[in-house]
Amino acid sequence: MALSHPAVRTHIRQQLCAVVEERFGKPDMIAGVATGGIAWGAYVAHELGLPFCYVRGEVKGHGKGNRVEGDLGKARNVVVIEDLVSTGKSSLSAVDALREEGLEVKGMVAIFTYGFDLATENFKNSSCDLVTLSDYSTLIVEAERREYLTGPQAEALISWREDTAAWSERFTAGVTSSS
Repeated sequence: MALSHPAVRTHIRQQLCAVVEERFGKPDMIAGVATGGIAWGAYVAHELGLPFCYVRGEVKGHGKGNRVEGDLGKARNVVVIEDLVSTGKSSLSAVDALREEGLEVKGMVAIFTYGFDLATENFKNSSCDLVTLSDYSTLIVEAERREYLTGPQAEALISWREDTAAWSERFTAGVTSSS
């Protein structure tokens, strides 16, 4: 949805660019993660005057069979742009693909993360720094402050974040029993 709104899009692009430069300096290239990170990565690369590539979720089934698309040229290092990080699995798969191409991944900048412990562990194990513009906890606090949520609603959402499996089981049980 953010891509549909020029003012929001501009703000997010500017924030992503600022974080890239502040945390990682000026890389040789920006990479976007398919699909949500492609547009954001292209905006960042354009703003910073850098080459851009993107990483597919899987190897392309035809043509050259590439997973990383774009002219890597003489790039030695890259910062990866992602829209959303949940467990980090697909994001880190993209990091691995870039490393397989011989690029040093300086880090990843994402718009949002749920802040799951599993993601933190996965990024640590992959030796990839992750910086996000916002996270789930901040979203809940801000939504409550702006009165989009009541206290009990915020507590329910916090509870979901703390144990998604239990919530999934309760939801599934509720759907089954009401069917």
